Amino acid sequence: MMTTHRIPVRLIVIAALALPLIGGCATAYYDAMEKAGIHNRDILVDRVKDARDSQVDAQQQFKTALEQFASVVALKDTDLKKAYEKLNAEYEDCKGAARKVSARIDRVEAVADALFDEWKHELGLYKKADLREASRKQMAATQSRYRGMLASMHRAEKSMKPVLSTFYDNVLFLKHNLNAQAISSLKVEFSTLRGKIDGLVRRMNESIESSNTFIADLRQ
Repeated sequence: MMTTHRIPVRLIVIAALALPLIGGCATAYYDAMEKAGIHNRDILVDRVKDARDSQVDAQQQFKTALEQFASVVALKDTDLKKAYEKLNAEYEDCKGAARKVSARIDRVEAVADALFDEWKHELGLYKKADLREASRKQMAATQSRYRGMLASMHRAEKSMKPVLSTFYDNVLFLKHNLNAQAISSLKVEFSTLRGKIDGLVRRMNESIESSNTFIADLRQ
């Protein structure tokens, strides 16, 4: 199996400049990258890394939001308007981090589809049956590992939704109830939010580990 590498910026620029000349669609992009010496396998590794890194960032953002939530409900005397603004900013940051994770997972799926379509097509180009069969088995094994990794990514992605929903409800409640009683109500909700974020962090750790394993396998 070929060695993968981080795609040099200059080659990305070359391929990007070629897109207007060849239609700009996904297939044209991959073709342009191929001509620049960058294969779909290389792009897949880079995009898996990007998706993994976005999950690391999102994980930290949700942890930070929980810490801010904890600090707000712990204070007896606090400016409730500022407390709302702080929690709302954290919610928006979490929502942005979640969108980034989803977008990068979509990019992983796009290039993986292109890679396996290309691989499947090229199986028919072999003249020797034994080499074709060896390549087919390798493709099947790679697809199996990829599907496992992608499923882990989607579990982590899905686990962000209930956290965001709970967080938003609490921020909205505080917005319309800027009083001490609202803070008391949020204290009750804190344990629920913490439990959901703990679950999110676990799933993201599993996904990050799965991504690292898949990258290592492709590099062999």
